[in-house]
Amino acid sequence: MATSLSEKLAQGIVLFDGAMGTMLYTKGIFINRCFDELNLSAPEMVSEVHRAYVAAGADVIETNTFGANRYKLGLFSFEDRVREINLRGAALAREAVGSADVLVAGAIGPLGKPIDAPEEAVEILVDQASALIEGGVDLLLFETFGSAHELGLAIRAGRSVSESVPIIAQLSFNEDLVTATGDGPEPLAALGRRTPLAAIGANCSMGPQGLLDVVQALAPLTELPISALPNAGEPKYVDQRLIYLATPEYLAEYARRLIRAGARIVGGCCGTTPAHIRAMRTAIRAETPITVAAPKIELPTAKPETPTIEPVPAAEKSPLGAKLGKKFVVSVELDPPRGVAIEKLIESARALKAHGVDAINIADGPRATARMNPVSMAVAIARATDIELIVHYCCRDRNVLAMQADLIGCHALGLKNVLCVTGDPPKLGNYPFATGVFDVDSIGLLKIASNLNRGLDLAGNPLKSATSLLLGCGADPGSEDLDTEVERYRRKVEAGAEFLMTQPVFETRVLVEFLDRVKAWRVPTLVGILPLASYKNAEFLNNEVPGIGIPEKTMRRMADAPTGDAARDQGIRIAQETLIETRDAVEGVYIMPPFNRHDLALRILEVL
Repeated sequence: MATSLSEKLAQGIVLFDGAMGTMLYTKGIFINRCFDELNLSAPEMVSEVHRAYVAAGADVIETNTFGANRYKLGLFSFEDRVREINLRGAALAREAVGSADVLVAGAIGPLGKPIDAPEEAVEILVDQASALIEGGVDLLLFETFGSAHELGLAIRAGRSVSESVPIIAQLSFNEDLVTATGDGPEPLAALGRRTPLAAIGANCSMGPQGLLDVVQALAPLTELPISALPNAGEPKYVDQRLIYLATPEYLAEYARRLIRAGARIVGGCCGTTPAHIRAMRTAIRAETPITVAAPKIELPTAKPETPTIEPVPAAEKSPLGAKLGKKFVVSVELDPPRGVAIEKLIESARALKAHGVDAINIADGPRATARMNPVSMAVAIARATDIELIVHYCCRDRNVLAMQADLIGCHALGLKNVLCVTGDPPKLGNYPFATGVFDVDSIGLLKIASNLNRGLDLAGNPLKSATSLLLGCGADPGSEDLDTEVERYRRKVEAGAEFLMTQPVFETRVLVEFLDRVKAWRVPTLVGILPLASYKNAEFLNNEVPGIGIPEKTMRRMADAPTGDAARDQGIRIAQETLIETRDAVEGVYIMPPFNRHDLALRILEVL
């Protein structure tokens, strides 16, 4: 059974599908046809569109019934087939969804004529809503209405058919933030206050920039979830066809902005395709905060009668611990391979060691991708070179039993430097169906590791000996919720973090402000530096990777750089400038070269 709309909203952002008409148009169905009747005459074509949106990651798909009311169908002499077309529309959508956790919204548009007789209008809308609900839709979507009055009649019709079915009500605004009849956001908000609705919002007429203005205007007026389903920009005629030119990447960027402005439901309208929805899905995953919160389990403290072992001082735990605060530490990140080939990474490690790099840090399944285990990679590098290693260790994939076993194993293998991170959730990566464990988050992991450093297990039972792990943590100085980030940093230090490695920094001001906020709990800090490889790479990082925000001036510099070597050179210059500007504020740096290009890291370090 599919998760209900209210449950989906409680879990996060809900993604609707994109345009049906646009997709049918691209399949050769011209605008003089009755698109709704295709439910009967070309059902496989309609089903194919539905399936494409389900595959693209939509949480909700809309029935092909936008104009399936008595008046609009009458323009094509189908006025006596209202029930049949709507029932079939609901059935096609339901069949396309199959067993997927995707909802079906019964799409209902305006009547398409002036409302001279309100009761007749309600009757026409009741006929359509009744058929859709009979067909098994999960909710009703009243969309593209140009009048708050007519939208109110539609809501009344829906409620007369069912008091429980969720209803989303949307107006269509122009660039002046008014509808065709002059209604602004306030009448829409008033409808939400008068009648129980699942959400209110806007769709069509404008591209995402215009709808962003609508969401910003509507947010202070309502406590209901806000929906925003923009067009793919303004259409143009190209080679005798109507084409929308806004790219999937552009829609994805604006999905992020709409969410930040207060939208809880996003999707697409005219001109949007499965490619747009797929890009928006990725942006939503990147934008949605990781909400794996502090331990679901209660981490016990040592039993009063249990003797503990005095932890080894940080400076004695590892060569890295001895250097922190004494010299400017340099680390370079190498990602584990997707297969078993590790020879090139070992060569990179040797080259970095030869050029004076202090440590290599190894990520743990970054962006929830399947790669070689970081401990295995670290052991392979340690056998080949004596460079210091920092192993990232995340909570996503192991329960607390495995965590303790792994941490004890790291100590036994001589891998003393451990960066404790929560980890990217599976939904962010290639295996969204994979199960995330998350018994604890990074704070809980630090508490577990600190216990092991005192000779205690999770339950507070004594071990025969203690570990001596140097424990690190991460933080995002550019977090939009900086208060929460600062509070979590404090808790990480109190849980045992002895050094910090930041998310990539692109503005010195952001780092300095963060460090000032946390000065009371300050531990040695390594600033993250990520050289940009191209404008496309910068767009991807800025739009789709959590914890990375690139300022507009930097994006412009990358956009102005030619592609290839010139773009890489610009990215290296930006990274060098950031390193120079931040050096005096931190105790070290860790560089994240793209594609494991250690030579790029060495070029950045030339400025030291």
